[in-house]
Amino acid sequence: MRFAAEERGSGEPMERRRSPARICLAIAGVLFAACPALMWLFSHFGEAFFPAYRAFSRTWIALLATLASCVPFALWDTGALVLIVVAIAALVRCIRRRKGLALWCSAVALVLSWTAFSFTAGWALNHYAPSLSGEIGIEAHESSVDELAAATQYYFAQAARLAPLVPRDAEGQLERQDFFELAAIAGSSYEALGEDHDIFQGPTVPVKALVVWGEPQLYSGHTGIFWAPTGESTVPLNCADVDQPFTMCHEAAHRLGIASEQEANFAAFLACTSSTDVRFAYAGYYAAFSYCLNALAAADLDRAQQVIDEVAASDLHDGAVLVFADRAAARAHYDAYEGFFEEVGTAVNDGYLRSFGEESGIRSYGLVVDYLIAWHESGNAARAR
Repeated sequence: MRFAAEERGSGEPMERRRSPARICLAIAGVLFAACPALMWLFSHFGEAFFPAYRAFSRTWIALLATLASCVPFALWDTGALVLIVVAIAALVRCIRRRKGLALWCSAVALVLSWTAFSFTAGWALNHYAPSLSGEIGIEAHESSVDELAAATQYYFAQAARLAPLVPRDAEGQLERQDFFELAAIAGSSYEALGEDHDIFQGPTVPVKALVVWGEPQLYSGHTGIFWAPTGESTVPLNCADVDQPFTMCHEAAHRLGIASEQEANFAAFLACTSSTDVRFAYAGYYAAFSYCLNALAAADLDRAQQVIDEVAASDLHDGAVLVFADRAAARAHYDAYEGFFEEVGTAVNDGYLRSFGEESGIRSYGLVVDYLIAWHESGNAARAR
């Protein structure tokens, strides 16, 4: 009888220890702790986990992307808004009733921890993968100004050649294209590349439209996001016209397990320029020219002007004028979104990239130039469309 009494007496503290709030907090703590642990493990012993991890990640993301493809809009886009509204309503209810706050906090922690864990374990560890250049057989290296100038001139000439062929209005401005048509093309844009390189094999479902968070994304200085917990490559509806096909292909590259920003940019260039759709081909060469021109202007402004003058003086003059008109239109479009939130968004993205080993942070967007120069020098350019 004494034993039974002691057991009953300990029932209340045992019940408290097993309360839902404590259980949720414990699980959340484990999931949160697992994220930096996995990052440390992959940063030190990453070679031991590839290509097995990439195969797992791509299979998992492909499953999620296929399931999410039932609707043309991003599930996480509206889902996040619904969760925020529900969380706020539940918090107000807890405050009014003066109970349940601990359970609310633990539930929020559990949702956030699961999101962070699924993002990290399911996809983001691809930041530690072997380089894309090694997988497709090109060798990125430090280049001279002459090599950079040659690549810049080539990409400018290609963009100028295609610029008059894309749909334009009577004033020469790019016509707004149907977002969902472009999204479907971008979703399958790596099929041809996948025949030659396994790294480009993956889901071909359309890229998704950001409806709720699209404008806030642009104000934060970003033109797209890959949301790993749902496997969705997403782009705001209101990207600059000239950038939209390239941005879609960039986010689709992330879906293939290409996590590095510079490599996703280069993959997008390859996807665009291998497309039979002139809108994508132009967007690819336009982006390549822009990256190279910015790098060349920073290294030697006079040489950059010389490259521009040479192409403008050739039979590609009209196309060259259109390329710069498109650059001006894109700049004016994004200038409207500049401000404090862009600075905050840039700082957050910079911290994220550095946390996964991209030491140059947001500057890695420009390092794609090394890949573009190597691709140009490898002879691939001569065989391109």
